Amino acid sequence: MVCVMHWHTTRFQIDLARVQVMGIVNLTPDSFSDGGRLAGAAAALAHCERLLNEGADILDLGGESSRPGAEPVSVQEELDRVLPVLKVASQLGCPISIDTVKPEVMRAALDLGADIINDIGALRVPGAAEAVLAHPACGICLMHMRGEPRSMQQQPNYSDVVQEVSDFLRERMDHLRTRGVAPGRIVLDPGIGFGKSVEHNVELLRRQPELLALGRPLLLGWSRKSTLGAITGKPVTDRLASSVAAALAAVGQGARIIRVHDVAATVDALKVWRSAGFCQ
Repeated sequence: MVCVMHWHTTRFQIDLARVQVMGIVNLTPDSFSDGGRLAGAAAALAHCERLLNEGADILDLGGESSRPGAEPVSVQEELDRVLPVLKVASQLGCPISIDTVKPEVMRAALDLGADIINDIGALRVPGAAEAVLAHPACGICLMHMRGEPRSMQQQPNYSDVVQEVSDFLRERMDHLRTRGVAPGRIVLDPGIGFGKSVEHNVELLRRQPELLALGRPLLLGWSRKSTLGAITGKPVTDRLASSVAAALAAVGQGARIIRVHDVAATVDALKVWRSAGFCQ
């Protein structure tokens, strides 16, 4: 079990003794479950405030969809979606995470005071590592993804998905450490649904404690994923119960941060678990 209980970020030392809820703020027209719903900075900021009122600990702003089959957007388009919201959201008194693979967006967001870079590409794009190295206090989430969003679900294949994900995350973490990134800045995400079949995702959940051997806190994002639809037969609009169940299962297997759309329901579920002593 990971004994590290703080995530060091730009402005906040996030206490991971208590499970943290990261609220998703999609600033895109084509995200898989809520694309286009937050058109305009005003609607997005109102959503940020609602998520905080519901109990979110961290807000994760994303300006480019990473759903299977998604096409990339230009740097300027992503900046236009993210920066106006970030400028105001950074004054809300909570850690702000930026979900991006683009070094240019990372640099601009960190210059504006973003606390965390959440990169589905694990800082592999040329210039991405340099962007976070230039901001030596920011938090970093390294995620595993096989391929890229446009093609990642085309027959993903692993001999041992847990071992391969673990090896990848260890390599990316070690790469950053050799460049001077303090371990306390890093959390790891096995990338549920990113280049993985239903069976791969379920195996990652079942054997999730093995990833704790990497020595860093785990961030899990099961919310509304297609695997839940495959298991339950429910469309993306009817996956609240399965999303909460998967979040609690991930926490039970050692996750310290859970990334969710449905903050209020997840927070209530965690309160029940805490009352019974199942988690902090």
